[in-house]
Amino acid sequence: MQNPDSFSESKKDILDRARRVVIKVGSAVLADKSGLDLRVVNRLADQIALLRDQGRDVVLVSSGAMAAGRGVMHSRHVSETLRCKQAVSAVGQSRLMHAYDEAFARYRKITAQVLLTREDLKSRERFLNARNTMLQLLQWQIIPVVNENDTVAVQELKFGDNDALASLVLNLVEADLFINLTSADGVFDRNPREFPQACLLSEIEDIDGLAVERMCSGKTEQGTGGMYSKLISARRAAQIGVPTLILSGCNRFALEKAFAGENLGTLIRAGTRSIARRKFWLAYNLDPAGEIIMDGGAARAVRERGKSLLPAGITAVKGQFGKGDMVRLSGESGEELGVGLSNYASEDLLRIKGRGSDSIPEILGQALYTEAVHRDNMLLDAAL
Repeated sequence: MQNPDSFSESKKDILDRARRVVIKVGSAVLADKSGLDLRVVNRLADQIALLRDQGRDVVLVSSGAMAAGRGVMHSRHVSETLRCKQAVSAVGQSRLMHAYDEAFARYRKITAQVLLTREDLKSRERFLNARNTMLQLLQWQIIPVVNENDTVAVQELKFGDNDALASLVLNLVEADLFINLTSADGVFDRNPREFPQACLLSEIEDIDGLAVERMCSGKTEQGTGGMYSKLISARRAAQIGVPTLILSGCNRFALEKAFAGENLGTLIRAGTRSIARRKFWLAYNLDPAGEIIMDGGAARAVRERGKSLLPAGITAVKGQFGKGDMVRLSGESGEELGVGLSNYASEDLLRIKGRGSDSIPEILGQALYTEAVHRDNMLLDAAL
């Protein structure tokens, strides 16, 4: 968790204090046009082994399976169809792990492969199982190497990226620092590809107040996320009190230099207040099944005064969902306010919307809840 004095801490102080670190490295760092760059893998292992020797737990979230697969498929035609991408990932994943196993073995470090899909984290039971496994590996001083299971995770392969996965792993292992290794030197105030005079930002104090959409455009050639997804993941990390360092993985030994005190990359500070990790899990591991639209008074009560959403403040209900499902919360003008668990099914909400809580028993025959969405099951300003 972030200290109240976090804004007075230097970048080096924050890195020194970190005991459990999630490091994400993208394919734009690990690979070139010919496939996986083993020199980069070896340098990365060198630096992570040093962090491990300093007594830090390290979880590595690594892309690169598809790049590694493409590197050995020269004589075969590989189209851009989904099944070809999944097959190439299957070819590359074992080679990626073999490269990490060999690289870390030079420093007498053991690695473990952890392949996750979103389904693994949506189930609370499977989430806890994954958490227990990861914590046991860290207790044994083993370095988990995490990747999306691209071979079977159709939705993730088409729409997801490892920036998003890494932000969920932060919550899974209760990390206190997130390092995102990318092909850029850090975060710029504007897209440097479009504006050559763009300035590198050494620190970002308020990620929530940052105009991410305006600052970012385009994606890296090898990767799927680009700077936009890295900042969205940093915003998620900040919500649970975890600072993010976005750092160039192409700068040789950038990790070692940053922990030694060199002012590299962009530090994104976390606020002094953080949400409960259960709320984080609810918001980012479950898909909204519908939408509840509230009037201006209810929106202000929810956002400014931390109130629960009552049926009287609901103006519309969209989609079909059951009791306990995740729903999107929106204002009348269409602005997204957050997400939450609905205490009522959509058909019941349609019957009681705009009505006072004391009228629920008469309409539904019973009133198990006075709130449509309780504040304890609600996350506002979710970085979805």
